[in-house]
Amino acid sequence: MASKLWQKIRRVLNTEIELNLSETVKGGVESGKAVLEIAKALQENKDAKELKPFIENIDSVLDVLNSPLGKVAGAGLPFLPIATGIIAFIVYKTGKEPTLEDAVQLVAQVAYLESMRQFFIDFPEIQDKLIEIEASESVKKQINKLDEDIDFNDRYAKDTLICFYDSPLRKKFDEILFARLKESGLAENKAKIVAERISRSTHRYMKEAVVEVKDNANKLAGIYGDGWQKDLEIYGSIDKYLEKNIATKPQEKVFDEKFTFRQIYVPLEVKTVNSNGEVEQTATPQNIEEWAKTILLDENKDKQVLFIQAGPGRGKSVFCRMFADWVRQELHPIYTPILIRLRDIRNFAANIDETLADVVGWDFIKTDSGWLTDHNTRFLFLLDGFDELLLERGASNELKVFLDQVAQFQKQAAENNERGHRVLITGRPLALYGIERLMPPNLERVSILPMGDEIQQQWFEKWQTIVAQEETEKFREFLQSQECPKQVQELAREPLLLYLLAAMHRDKQLKVEMFANADVGGAKVLIYEQALEWVLEKQRVEDGRNLNPEITKLGPEDLEILLAEAGLCVVQSGGEYAAIKMIEDRLLKQGYKELQNLIKKARQDEREDGLKNALAAFYLKSAAKAENSVEFFHKSFGEFLCAKRMVESLEDLTEKTGKRRKTYVVSDEEFEWRVYDLFGYDSLTAEVVEYLMALLVKSQVELVVLFERLHGFYLDWCDGKFIEEREEVLPQKKARQLWQWGIESGQRQVDIYTGLNVMILLFKLHRYGRSQEKLQEKLHFHPCGKPDSEDFDRTRLLRIIGYSECLEVVAFLKILGGFLSGADLSGVYLIRADLSGTDLSGADFSGADLSGADLKGANLRGADLNDADLISADFSGADLSGADLKGANLRGADLNDADLISADLISADLSGVYLRGANLSGANLSGADLIDAYLSDADLSNIKWNNQTIWLNTINLHEAREVPEDLQQNPEFAAAVAQSEGACQQQQ
Repeated sequence: MASKLWQKIRRVLNTEIELNLSETVKGGVESGKAVLEIAKALQENKDAKELKPFIENIDSVLDVLNSPLGKVAGAGLPFLPIATGIIAFIVYKTGKEPTLEDAVQLVAQVAYLESMRQFFIDFPEIQDKLIEIEASESVKKQINKLDEDIDFNDRYAKDTLICFYDSPLRKKFDEILFARLKESGLAENKAKIVAERISRSTHRYMKEAVVEVKDNANKLAGIYGDGWQKDLEIYGSIDKYLEKNIATKPQEKVFDEKFTFRQIYVPLEVKTVNSNGEVEQTATPQNIEEWAKTILLDENKDKQVLFIQAGPGRGKSVFCRMFADWVRQELHPIYTPILIRLRDIRNFAANIDETLADVVGWDFIKTDSGWLTDHNTRFLFLLDGFDELLLERGASNELKVFLDQVAQFQKQAAENNERGHRVLITGRPLALYGIERLMPPNLERVSILPMGDEIQQQWFEKWQTIVAQEETEKFREFLQSQECPKQVQELAREPLLLYLLAAMHRDKQLKVEMFANADVGGAKVLIYEQALEWVLEKQRVEDGRNLNPEITKLGPEDLEILLAEAGLCVVQSGGEYAAIKMIEDRLLKQGYKELQNLIKKARQDEREDGLKNALAAFYLKSAAKAENSVEFFHKSFGEFLCAKRMVESLEDLTEKTGKRRKTYVVSDEEFEWRVYDLFGYDSLTAEVVEYLMALLVKSQVELVVLFERLHGFYLDWCDGKFIEEREEVLPQKKARQLWQWGIESGQRQVDIYTGLNVMILLFKLHRYGRSQEKLQEKLHFHPCGKPDSEDFDRTRLLRIIGYSECLEVVAFLKILGGFLSGADLSGVYLIRADLSGTDLSGADFSGADLSGADLKGANLRGADLNDADLISADFSGADLSGADLKGANLRGADLNDADLISADLISADLSGVYLRGANLSGANLSGADLIDAYLSDADLSNIKWNNQTIWLNTINLHEAREVPEDLQQNPEFAAAVAQSEGACQQQQ
């Protein structure tokens, strides 16, 4: 039986052409062929009477789906003219337009088919997979009953025009197409996605149809008003964006190589990250692409932000560009990918909608204020580099605010069907330091893992398509050989460093002897140094001649100076890019003749390419969003060069003159300014410090001299010498210097950052000195001075913490929290200080006053807390395994869930201490006072005790776990357990 819609159309057409109006049509494949014949006839402008035999045999336009789908797609016939032609003919012959409901149903059917036809044109590889098979009987019945269950009224018609995907027609159409795709050989998941992609594209073809019939169907066109033209322009703008900004990303060249990211890319693996920011070690590794696809398509996860974290060079940005293009090819328009480098954000608005609109900036946004609330469009925003947003903005709380905005955006998108967008965000986990406990709850969080053997093998297979197979095998054998240091093998698990190693090996620059006795930081430095030499002298060689001097007008030495200065400028500018003028201004003051001449000539000729050409020859490029600025292709390379520049300057500052070398070449005044110039911009990152220390150790710098000068500077800084100077205020001078290059700062900001950065260096030199017997005393640093001396000021560190709070409350924790491992903090006064989550492993707190201090979640493994005052301190969740707590006063302290494995608690005062759930396995409690201590669920396995251990009046001792059998037999312990049980029963 013909559908209701087609019966109406046939009755109208019967007034002009005599049709056989029998309620029975042949249906099935014959009907499908009839639809194609109508499309062909209309394309050839045939008269309506010639359509008679085909119209009589049509049950529905969707009858065409009865035919093999490959033949339908391959016929090359557009379907839109079926609707536009019939509507125009009806109006022409009758003087009346169809009802809105009939016109919309007809337009929706042909637009759906046109969407399907266009899909198979765009993706012929999917069409080629289809089996040439006719529709099953069950599908034929579905088509015959297409509109039986739908009372398609005026409201449904209007809703369908506004958003086809929300229409009841869409669900019916999708069910039919899904069944046909499965019958034609597509897997269920693939068929579901293809059907949804086709249905989500249908609205654009409906609007194209309206354009054609707008003069004959006023009711139909009136729903859109003038919006249809704007919408078509928006679709065109989105298509161009995807073509220019997404499809091109995998095809871009890697650095200055001849191969592309697609040629070398392999997807890595991830593991889930818990709410504490820790990687779940027991979790099963997942392919990063499969993980992202699963979360993206899981409707139950629509409130979750896809959150990917990883260290530098781990492949976050490359994944973003590759996954964005996968979404374009495999999911659009279910989701339309929008790739945003967060460092490109110039206007950080209070409303994230405005921030996104500003940074994308394409016409489909500029011309449509409701681009985020269009029912017909859903975006996947890939926000790359949240750590770069923090560094660029310069305010540490910006990241927390931004992540909250992102989380709220995703939550609202899930709750509002007008939005339906998803967000994927990436960045370095170090940027989250201090806000881990404040992270939004709706993050689906993972961390990228180093390359495993299987993934590394996949990378080698890609690499051998670029270089000879024999060369690849030699490189792989080198990495797997015993001669290759473990540090290098570890670095080869990092995508960027693996590439650098492979490139150097390809160019005969990688040698086994380079890595003797190097730690990981040192090995990275060796790799980057070798890469730098390769860039300067080997990258452009023709007939054995280095072409760099001809191209850049600079020799290798000047080029190295230029790159190092660029590294320093990029880091001081926020970590991503630096103004060319900043690099030039700094070089003009340093006396490098060739560089000065190049800069002066360019400025004299009013050219802006003086240094830009030289910089562009290497791992730098013009910054996309900052005029006359450059950025490194990879952040880590810039950080290494920054550290190299700092070490070169520090080497100058330690040089002495005279026969007895008692006088420094650089005066104290000049030394003080250079320290502000090097370190007065922001906090030193862990990466820069790692490179800095490795370079210092292998350099010609006299570490003891450097330590002495920095320590003297530190003492003067603590006394406020520089901020209170009446003549030339160095922090102000540095702040003004930064201002002239567009870097926001202030003299107090500069002063705090400089002092704390100098402390980082002193702590790192102290830790290095501990590993060198001859340097242990000479490089010993205590922030409060030497204990038991007249100069010892036990409150100095607490005052520094207070001063740093001028930046923000937890500034000290964020800046120095990662550098206090192994520090000497004996005797310090840190009452009520916030040291939560800090790595204090191996630190010396003997005799310190930490009363009321917040040490929640701190790493105090192996720390010396001998005789420390720890009254009411909060150690909940802290790791105190192996810590020395002999004689410590822990009265009233909170040690709930703390790890005290093998801790030394001899003679410690534990009265009133909360030890609920604490792990005391192997701890030494000899002579400890446990009066009123709370031991519910505490693990006492393998503990040590003696007759001086006071168990009496311990609370909930009977609930302790893993109590050694011989301790259970101890009369005093047994009495204490009985007393604890009795007290508990009385309370009940």
